[in-house]
Amino acid sequence: MTLPRSLAFRLFAGAAAWAFVLLLVGAIALTTLYQRSVIRTLDGRLTSVVGALVAAAETDPAGDVVLARRPSDPEYARVFSGRYWEVLDVAEDGNTRILIVSRSMWDEQLAAPYDLIERAMAQPGAILTAQSKGPDREPLRIVAQAVRLQNRSNLTLMLAAEDRSPADREVRNFAITSGLMFLGFATAIAAGVFLQVRIGLEPVLRMRHSVAEVREGEAERVDGEFPDELQPLADELNATLDHSRELVERSRTHVGNLAHALKTPVAVLTNEARSRDGDFADLVGKQTEIMSKQVDHHLRRARAAAHAKAVGARTETGSVLADLARTLGKIYGRQGIEVHAEIEPGLVFRGERQDLEEMVGNLMDNACKWAQSDVKVSSRRAGERELEIRIEDNGPGLTDEQAKAALKRGVRLDEKAPGSGLGLSIVTDLARAYEGEVEFSRSEMGGLLASVKLPATSR
Repeated sequence: MTLPRSLAFRLFAGAAAWAFVLLLVGAIALTTLYQRSVIRTLDGRLTSVVGALVAAAETDPAGDVVLARRPSDPEYARVFSGRYWEVLDVAEDGNTRILIVSRSMWDEQLAAPYDLIERAMAQPGAILTAQSKGPDREPLRIVAQAVRLQNRSNLTLMLAAEDRSPADREVRNFAITSGLMFLGFATAIAAGVFLQVRIGLEPVLRMRHSVAEVREGEAERVDGEFPDELQPLADELNATLDHSRELVERSRTHVGNLAHALKTPVAVLTNEARSRDGDFADLVGKQTEIMSKQVDHHLRRARAAAHAKAVGARTETGSVLADLARTLGKIYGRQGIEVHAEIEPGLVFRGERQDLEEMVGNLMDNACKWAQSDVKVSSRRAGERELEIRIEDNGPGLTDEQAKAALKRGVRLDEKAPGSGLGLSIVTDLARAYEGEVEFSRSEMGGLLASVKLPATSR
């Protein structure tokens, strides 16, 4: 069962996109918070080292800075370990001079950013942070504090730095893990949304199927139990169907009454004309015959229009074509005409049987009148909801101008052939009533090819 794309796809895509955006924002926010937590932990560790340096810093009698004790972490004694500290003398002009460094620096020095030194000079005693590169070009996180020691005119800057690569790696691993987790959540949410949409729209799908059954003629009403939100719609559809059937039935009744009201006076006039002699009687007889044919023509059109608007009408195409081929084959068999039928099984015309018989019967009868020996009728599906019926003969055929003229009401291309000239026009009117079409062209058999395209039920 396929979900209706226009509604279900929008619901699913909208909910899934919103959930994905929220989860993405959540993953980014959570990773950012974790990164800040890791950096705060790193800054806290470095701040403790800076505090220890400040507490241990003293001035000897010569005015030099000495440390009463050094940080106890063995990493500060291992060369290029990634953890470093440094004590700098900062002059009034901003120039620095190294006083003491950790063993881990070996013969290198920290490249303290100039803006860090400026801020330290402007804010003595404040804990400041910055980014830099270490002796091994590793990224460093630096914490600094400028203090003024006794008996020293210049500021003394305490620096502690640590390689932040492990912290960055930890944050990156956390981001990958959280991203995979949120991707799994997003997939689960998308699956849940899909199921929710599918289950939520199930009554709509049932209603669509029920309406399709009515349209295809398999049911007369929209049946089934629907939720409170959809039941009023089902009731309105059924009321509309009932009203449509009532209008069609009323139209048929009016058409029948009109036929009875018109045919009776015309029949009286015809009988009176036949019972009398003279030019006037002949004139009345001819005119009443024309009137009778015109009445039949327009009554057929009115009936076809009513039938075409009826919901649920359906006719098996194969049985109609087979019956017509058999009947016309017997009628014209005495004239040496053979009628062949090639029928695709399963084709169902979405309309009344008598209208299909009227259209195909007129075309087949016309083909039998003009054929030399053979007439072929065939049917095939021309689209999802369209069928095509083709009637061919091996007669003289028609030119393009004749084919256009043949569809006009009352036009007869050969006055010697029997008929009123209304047959092909009736076919065209009936086909148009069903939103179909009639086309004439040259047949491979050498004569006329009449093609009728009509609405069909789905497969």
